[in-house]
Amino acid sequence: MAFSNFDHGNELRDRNPTQDRGLLGAGWRPLSRDFDWSYFFHLASKDPWELAHKTLDFSSDIADALGRQNFTWWANILNVFSEYTRGDFNEFWDYITPPPAGPNCLSADMITAETPVVQFVSRDSIPIDYVLKRLQEITVCKVLDLLGRPDLITQYYLERYFYYPIERFSTWERIQTMGIVYAYWKKQNIWLQIDPLGRIQNTGRNQFQYTLIADDLRSLINKATYNLAVMLSGYQSRVGQVQSEFPIRTFPADIQGFSDRVQEAIFTQPQLAVLVHGAPGTGKTAWTQAVAKEILVPLGYVIFILDHDAVENFVPPSYLEKICIIINEADNLAQDRGSEAAQHSNKTEHILSLLDGTLYQSVLEPEGINAQQKLVFLMTCNTTERLDPAVLRKGRIDLIYEFVTQFV
Repeated sequence: MAFSNFDHGNELRDRNPTQDRGLLGAGWRPLSRDFDWSYFFHLASKDPWELAHKTLDFSSDIADALGRQNFTWWANILNVFSEYTRGDFNEFWDYITPPPAGPNCLSADMITAETPVVQFVSRDSIPIDYVLKRLQEITVCKVLDLLGRPDLITQYYLERYFYYPIERFSTWERIQTMGIVYAYWKKQNIWLQIDPLGRIQNTGRNQFQYTLIADDLRSLINKATYNLAVMLSGYQSRVGQVQSEFPIRTFPADIQGFSDRVQEAIFTQPQLAVLVHGAPGTGKTAWTQAVAKEILVPLGYVIFILDHDAVENFVPPSYLEKICIIINEADNLAQDRGSEAAQHSNKTEHILSLLDGTLYQSVLEPEGINAQQKLVFLMTCNTTERLDPAVLRKGRIDLIYEFVTQFV
């Protein structure tokens, strides 16, 4: 599957006054601020002393420019239009006029992604964090694709505002970004903020931070992440789609009946944990893939397949509303803590905290996405004898089923 990705070719230059020309050459235009009587009266009523101070200060600068005794009258008039006096005027004008509209950072939903995502490789690190950041980048990129062309694009750089003509917009890769860029979609009431992060070492590329801000991003994120799956492994991790070789209808009748029970529980429970066990070759892993593809993906769940390394480091992304976590060979991961093999690992505690929600739901924003997050756990094991008894405790595992028939 091919994903939209940002590949910023524009470069951050050293900060100096000539960069305004770089923005103008890239299609940006100076943004003029219009006088607004209501805003002016608001300033006068809220802080009259500051308004008076700035007005007198500006008037004094104009008087100084006109009152020079060693120059002719016409030279003094020309001095009023000098760079210095114009700077004073711009500063005063920016004070008495309303600034351009910007995002409300107190909005309920925000999602941030760095692009391009940089992977740091070492013997002690595994690429799980990189893949999760890659998923977040893909999500933001897909949301931007769904939104299409914005209604407004502005940039704040070197204490000046610029705007980009909407009719010139084609892709975000072509937007010259030197300062902070804001974009707005009026219909959806969504803001985008782009911050330059600097040049990536040894690559010659620049990195940016994209932040989407809105009252509610859930529907757009659900559309953007539809049919996405993530395999998290210490050896090989990737973002793609769930593949299922065997449909649910090809499994034995008893397993099809159990699948119906699982589907009904998914509809009725905000969190569901399912454990299937049986001898190797009975189709446990194939069944989890079939359930994920045929039942969970159509409902908008993002699928995460975790191996033994990922289990110790995984936290469900808070910006996703529906998550399915598949853990294969759980008997080798959530081992009985009374056994010697489990003494040198914290995988059992991590799986228990995932099932209980203590890892990611101890502190929630009451109006955030994760406050309404739905999770489904699908776990497989060859035998339940090696599992820690706490895993099988009532309230953690909702449905348990044994696969007894060899599946081809």
